[in-house]
Amino acid sequence: MVNKELLDVIIIGGGPAGLSAALVLGRARKRVLVIDEGKPRNAVTQEAHGFLTRDGIRPSELRRLALEDLKSYSSVSLIKHVVTTVTGTDGCFQVSTSEGQTFEAKKLLLAAGMKDRPLDIPGLAEVYGKSAFVCPYCDGWELRDEPLVIINSGSELMHFAPLISGWSNRLTFCTHGPDGLTDEEREEINRHQIPLHTSPIRTIESRDGIVQQVLLEDGTAIPCRGIFFKPDLVPGSDLPEQLGCEMSDTGVVAVDMLGATNVPGVYSAGDAASRMHQAIAAASMGSLTAAAMNSQLNLEVWQSKGTTN
Repeated sequence: MVNKELLDVIIIGGGPAGLSAALVLGRARKRVLVIDEGKPRNAVTQEAHGFLTRDGIRPSELRRLALEDLKSYSSVSLIKHVVTTVTGTDGCFQVSTSEGQTFEAKKLLLAAGMKDRPLDIPGLAEVYGKSAFVCPYCDGWELRDEPLVIINSGSELMHFAPLISGWSNRLTFCTHGPDGLTDEEREEINRHQIPLHTSPIRTIESRDGIVQQVLLEDGTAIPCRGIFFKPDLVPGSDLPEQLGCEMSDTGVVAVDMLGATNVPGVYSAGDAASRMHQAIAAASMGSLTAAAMNSQLNLEVWQSKGTTN
């Protein structure tokens, strides 16, 4: 079924970026539809941190409050569908869903975020979001001064090492295979007296979601109270590539400072377009991008009226 109304914006993804954008556009009197499949990546997380006035809130509660805010703006609606295809061009995009419906809008905002690939380390799924995390800004405070295992390798480990040291200096590095480090980098780790293990991880032992120790294939047992690891992420949707959006070398949608992609009329925000995977960063990006989209929509109407007169 094709819905006849031409909307101003369709937002694909109902996380902090998408909902923040919907709020800004709703307040700007734009007709907006948010399409979200209802499977947020942070569903495994017990609490969201670093979000001003909402520090420690459950992600599901943050979403509920956001939806309550949107109820004040009748031009904004939300449906729980999966987008299957997008066609059209700037001014009239057609968005089809798994429910057999098609919607049309002048502009698109891609905010479907990222998804985790299945975790390949036995025991990691049981602690993910409870005592194993990916972002120290989000969860480092709760594990401050605790013995931590860092699962990472290569240049990304060397970037992460000084960062995580601000929360705890009781660190052990596990590369879960070849470390990918240079001799100089290994020497740097050694100077900081941080144990470095390259043996694959056999399993992570835990109790009620709290890690107890990491067991390696070589028999080493590493007691710890928390884990930070590098997630294996893929885009939350293949729509950006379907539309011809350029992707950055980090695997996210390439956008300018206002969230615009290389495809006219298509914007992106949040984790889909940034490696700053924090709820407050995604919300901020969604807000700024929505303002840019509103400005462009208003300009187009202004210019068309000027031409008519």
